[in-house]
Amino acid sequence: MSTPSFQGQIALVTGASRGIGAATAKALAAAGAHVILTARDAKALEGIEQEIFEAGGSATIAPVDLTQPDGVARLASAVSQRWDRLDILVINAAVLPELTSVADIDQKAWNKALTVNVLATQTLIANFDRLLRASEDGRIVGITSSVAEAPRAFWGAYASTKAAFEVLLDCHAQEVANISKVRVAIVNPGATRTAMRARAYPGEDPASLKGPEVVAERIISLLSQPFGTRHRESVNSSR
Repeated sequence: MSTPSFQGQIALVTGASRGIGAATAKALAAAGAHVILTARDAKALEGIEQEIFEAGGSATIAPVDLTQPDGVARLASAVSQRWDRLDILVINAAVLPELTSVADIDQKAWNKALTVNVLATQTLIANFDRLLRASEDGRIVGITSSVAEAPRAFWGAYASTKAAFEVLLDCHAQEVANISKVRVAIVNPGATRTAMRARAYPGEDPASLKGPEVVAERIISLLSQPFGTRHRESVNSSR
């Protein structure tokens, strides 16, 4: 199978400092895209950027705190000043609140998760919509979780935000389907070796899980294909 090429394309990945976001950013850069790396941790982003440069790729870091109301707007303004379009938007950043019963949800932690997982998603779509529509093949990929469709006890705070996340993306996909070339996909990575997974399942053997690069490979493959909008899939590949 030939390696997908995104030569000349501009991609933005949120939560790109580690895990699935970092793996996806590196895979996109390896395939020729110029990747805009966003996350809160500037130092970690610099490390990913350096890895991309050393591998012959191209990237720009853009530290952004998605809990700040004007953070995304400033990012979109900076991107639009340098490029006339955005070809790929990977919405990966997410916050996992403490796993607890619905009755005991900490409001402050839940509000932060709602802000990053839901409100920031709408803000990203609103601010990058024009640039995505300017692309010949604009694509949005949202990274979700199994609990969005199959809620479990003590996961209410996180599951509710990811369910809302999916609804926003699905509605947007329907709204742009007939008036633009933008397509939307929702990808459930399944059990993957990430820091978030380790927090949720502290007794789990990380060696038993697939690495984030497996999810990144599937995202790259998906982006190289003419998928229909409102596309949904789960990544169940083994490690």
